This record gives sequence, C-alpha cells and structure tokens, in this order.
Amino acid sequence: MLTALLYGLGTSVPMLIGAVIGLRYDLPTKVLAAMMAFGAGTMIAAVTTELFQPAFDSEGLLIAGAALLGGALVYVLADRLIERKLGPAALGPALMLGALLDGIPENTALGVSLTGAGGIVLLVAVAVGNVPEAMAGAASMRRQPGFAPRRTLWMWAGTAILLTVVVVAAWAVSDVISGRSISVVQAFAGGATLAVLADSLMPEAYRDGGWWVGLSTAVGFLVAFALGG
Repeated sequence: MLTALLYGLGTSVPMLIGAVIGLRYDLPTKVLAAMMAFGAGTMIAAVTTELFQPAFDSEGLLIAGAALLGGALVYVLADRLIERKLGPAALGPALMLGALLDGIPENTALGVSLTGAGGIVLLVAVAVGNVPEAMAGAASMRRQPGFAPRRTLWMWAGTAILLTVVVVAAWAVSDVISGRSISVVQAFAGGATLAVLADSLMPEAYRDGGWWVGLSTAVGFLVAFALGG
C-alpha cells in the first residue's frame, strides 16, 4: 500500500506544485502559453500511446471508438455547462475538469500496473502532463473574479487528493479489474483529453503565445513519447 500511496503522490504533487506556481507567480503570458502548449503535446502523446491504443488492440475499433467518443462527449457537455455559468472565467474550471476526466482512468491504470513490473513510465508521463495543465488552470482562475487564491488552491488540492486515492483504490482492487476493462476506460479518458485540447488548452495557448507555440507542442509530444518508449 505504501508503494501505491507514493505513486499516487507522484502524480498529484506535481499537479499541486503547478497550481501553486500559477497562483503565486505572475508569469509572462507567452511563458504560460508555452507551458500550456508543452502540456498539450504531452497529452497528445498520451492519447496516442497510452490511452487509445490498448483498447483498440484488445477490443477493436467499434468499442474503443465508442469509448473515445463517449469521453469527448462527456467533456464537451460538461464544458458547455461551465461556459454557460461562468462565461470568460470558464477556462480554469474546464482544465480542472479535464484533469479529472483523464486523470482518474490514468491513475486507475497506474494503480493496477503496480501489481506487475510496470508503472514508472506511466507515472512520469502523467506527472509531466499535470504540471502545465494545473499551472495554466490556476493562473486563469486567479485572474477571474470569484476565485480567491485560497479557494482555488483548495479546489486543486482536492483534485490532487482524489487522484491519489484513485491510485491506492485501484491497487487495492487490482485482482478483480481486468486489463481489457482498464483499456476501455483509458480510451474514454483519451476522448476527454482530445476534447480538452481542442476546446480549451490549444486555443488559449495560441491566442496568448502566437504561432511559435506549435514548437512547444512538438517538444512536449517528443518528451512524453520518449518517456513512453
């Protein structure tokens, strides 16, 4: 159990650090845009190698595709509700929602993998992607009325705690969770991740950073792909 707890903290502490940086420091807009683009690149690599491919290999295109589209649909509908309620202040909560929708399946897979030889590569990939996502989300929330720094920090801390608990819980029940079931849930996470990228992260990064954020996205993809290899 201690190992599962440490792995859970390994994914959630970087998220909390990113949120603290976004709340505490007034980062230049272009730097924040570069971090968002880097995070987008890592998420693209995660969808490609870690989230959709296992379900496609084990379940085929129909089931894997349905799970992927289901994840995208859930995020799009939830994001639309957030936009209607918060308007321009929706980016930060939308990124937090994305962190949950892709983080829960990823951390479930991480917890299950601890019973075998795997785990460390997925841990590093998840941790690398969590930092810029939380940094961008917290910085966006800080700039909006109604999101006091203390409240925002507690919201991200709650997200981090939940994701830690997911790793420990998945490890505890790993004997009854099949690899095929995990792969379908991961495909769902892949769909949510793609929707986060298209609706929130990449448009905001391009708006604030301009054309060169494409390079940051490519670097993020390369780093995450190399870790996954």
